[in-house]
Amino acid sequence: MTEIIFPALLGGALLLMIVMFVLYRRKREKQLEEIVMYLMRIQDGAGLPEWKSYGEGQVGILQSEIYKLVMLLGEKSNQAVKEKEYLSRMLSDISHQIKTPLTSMTIMADLLKTPDLEEEKRLEFAGRIDQQVSRMTWLVRNLLTLSQLEADMLKLKKEDIRMSSLIAKAIAPLELMADVRNVELHIDVDANIHLTCDAHWTVEAVSNIIKNCLEHTPAGGQVRIIGGQNNFSTNLYICDNGEGIEKEEIGHIFERFYKGKNASENSVGIGLALARQIVMQQNGTIEVKSEPGQGTEFYLKWYG
Repeated sequence: MTEIIFPALLGGALLLMIVMFVLYRRKREKQLEEIVMYLMRIQDGAGLPEWKSYGEGQVGILQSEIYKLVMLLGEKSNQAVKEKEYLSRMLSDISHQIKTPLTSMTIMADLLKTPDLEEEKRLEFAGRIDQQVSRMTWLVRNLLTLSQLEADMLKLKKEDIRMSSLIAKAIAPLELMADVRNVELHIDVDANIHLTCDAHWTVEAVSNIIKNCLEHTPAGGQVRIIGGQNNFSTNLYICDNGEGIEKEEIGHIFERFYKGKNASENSVGIGLALARQIVMQQNGTIEVKSEPGQGTEFYLKWYG
């Protein structure tokens, strides 16, 4: 009797194992089919469908890795869209800003073709065209630099420089402007203060801020430049006793192409935006305080 029962039990167990294997395989195949359908729905542009969790095991691991990949590709796709939109805005900005000087140059170039044009006028128009070309070159260069900084594509160097040397380079091209406007430049920077930064671009940033102060300070006024350092940061204080900025304009002065009520005719609203990006890219901050008729104060801080 025992000899008959044992083979029967063995056969039943084997059959059960086969049934379980078939069911397990079908379950796996169904799970894999669901994963394939999930990927096909994403490929068809259905967004990110609801993701059924398969728990542990190899299918669960596969699911987890696929999900990570899908999320990564989604982030890269979103970033690509943003970069495309940003590039479109940048090109639109450049196009808008060079439209006026290009029109002016075209008109003067046509006038230069006039056979009986006086030599004095010819030289005048040629000089104006040269000015417009220089203005456009400056505009495009700064726009591209600003765009590279905003997109984190411009890598700034790290150099050790004396702040007094940095300030001297920043004010050098502005001294004539200060003399013509009869504005005093008062500098108080300790020779021992050092700053780790990209010297070229930091000079550009500081120069833009000082220039902004000079443009809004009346004759007989003063622009002060004071350097300092503590255990936490290296600081630069730039202020004027000029016309000041309206309260509603304070939050916009670092925006690209923003021109305040008192902006000069030649201003395009790039200088302060560029300065802010340069400082921020070097672990720094810029704060501004101002009141109409009380002047403007810029606080620059670099940490680390």
